[in-house]
Amino acid sequence: MPLMKRVLLVLLLFAGVVCATTPHALAQDTLYDVEGVEFSDGQDTVDTAAYIATPDDVVFTDGQDTTAGQDTTATAAINNASAGGDAPQTLWGIFIAGLIGGFAAFLMPCIYPMVPLTVSFFTKQSGTRAKGVINALLYGLFIIVIYVALGMLVTLIFGASALNEAASSAWFNLLFFIIIIVFAISFLGAFEITLPSRFVNKIDEKSNRGGLLGLFFMAFTLALVSFSCTGPIIGYLLVEAVSKGSLMGPAMGMLGFSVALAIPFMLFAFFPSLLKEMPKSGGWLNTVKVSLGFLELALAFKFLSNVDLAYHWRILDREVFLSIWIVIFGMFGLYLLGKLKFSHDSSVPFISVPRLFFAIAILSFTVYMVPGLWGAPLKALSAWLPPSPTQDFNLHQAGLATAAPQASTGLVKKYGDVFHAPHGIDAFYDYDQALAYSKQVGKPVLLDFTGWSCVNCRKMEESVWPDPQVLKRLKEDYILASLYVDDRTKLDESEQYVSAFSGKNITTVGRKWSDLQQSRFGVNAQPYYVIIDSEGNQLVPAQAYNEDIQNYLNFLNSGMDAFHSKRLN
Repeated sequence: MPLMKRVLLVLLLFAGVVCATTPHALAQDTLYDVEGVEFSDGQDTVDTAAYIATPDDVVFTDGQDTTAGQDTTATAAINNASAGGDAPQTLWGIFIAGLIGGFAAFLMPCIYPMVPLTVSFFTKQSGTRAKGVINALLYGLFIIVIYVALGMLVTLIFGASALNEAASSAWFNLLFFIIIIVFAISFLGAFEITLPSRFVNKIDEKSNRGGLLGLFFMAFTLALVSFSCTGPIIGYLLVEAVSKGSLMGPAMGMLGFSVALAIPFMLFAFFPSLLKEMPKSGGWLNTVKVSLGFLELALAFKFLSNVDLAYHWRILDREVFLSIWIVIFGMFGLYLLGKLKFSHDSSVPFISVPRLFFAIAILSFTVYMVPGLWGAPLKALSAWLPPSPTQDFNLHQAGLATAAPQASTGLVKKYGDVFHAPHGIDAFYDYDQALAYSKQVGKPVLLDFTGWSCVNCRKMEESVWPDPQVLKRLKEDYILASLYVDDRTKLDESEQYVSAFSGKNITTVGRKWSDLQQSRFGVNAQPYYVIIDSEGNQLVPAQAYNEDIQNYLNFLNSGMDAFHSKRLN
């Protein structure tokens, strides 16, 4: 097999595996608590830009210090610093996703066959090799400019407030789900998403002008002509970026996408001899397209799951979500083996070795998910799956639940019918009730600021909390208070209030805990763990997302030491 074909196959496998198994972000999630457009009322969209606290903005509304013996402003600054790495790392995650999407787009039927023609133009029409190289560089630069401009346009159209709203709004997530399903169906061959031919032809005519303007319109023509293949990938990247609520997310996603798309064109223009090693266009290109369709179909259900969890519809419980994924990836594996065939597929007289290995990888992934139907943790997928307590039949959780019963068992928990902690932990879901019980039993409180759509919260719960030492601490030494900042459960009218911190109406459980986190600790990122005493005073520096079990255990141990030291004093 030619070297170039091996490289292309490795890139495709890497893109598929990353898309199927990696979480949305690289650091802790930022779940902006916004009402958005709700099904039950017509409240105005909340501008969450004003919600993000800085050290100077922190207001303590209950008259208590956040940290005993420490300056509250300094404490807020420390907390901000601990979570402040989220934005850059999230942007890097979006950029990497764009990069993978760009390499996948290069292997699509609308782009890959255009490479020899485009490179031929640069090598033969430019006159000299030096000029051809310069034109190729400019061509690649214009591709990047066009796609980044598209990302910036999305930001300008929606605005920062709408981007933040998308992270937890039901309507946005449902819209994203429908859009990605449409894109997936397009990739599977039901139809093609194309732009008006008259518009494409007019742009193509301008590409013959020559000079910089001609090169720009050549790049623009590539973007338009290949839209039927790249549109679903671009659409998914933009949806991902928008759903993270990051202002620069769409631009960063398009930067990664365009860089990956431009590099091959420039590389082949620099080294035309590599064209001889390129695999010939054929049915394998449509296989790439359909494969991405299967991946987008699976990933779409994460957005529907976000809405299902926040509004407690209980449509996509963990076992239902897993069942859907098992069927999708099982069919994906059968497709690669030639057992399924779509309308645009070429006949497959035999299975090539690379295709066989792809099928083995996909079917192995499918088999890996099967034990999850009975409650297996599936740590590699914990960021994507609904929380384990949503599973009706869970043998794994049943074993953990009987491991160490807690003293508060039988106590009527506020919101206990809505929330359920994993691993048999007897958690509280109301801040005041947790403090009251803490005073009663003389234990510190671990505040767990979390969210239904927080992928890294699930990773912490499934990767760190099950550790025997960590779980022992959570069950025996702490009062766990899990506070969901994106939950849509309505507060009783007597509990609704106007925030002294933000001036917003606090009408849902999620808004209440988000307001508490921001006003008390100056942070709006999840997961976020704070250890406090029975009076609400913070004992040690807070922790954010970190899968190092020893680090988390040290954090819990330091909290216990501080709690006992303070009681002795």
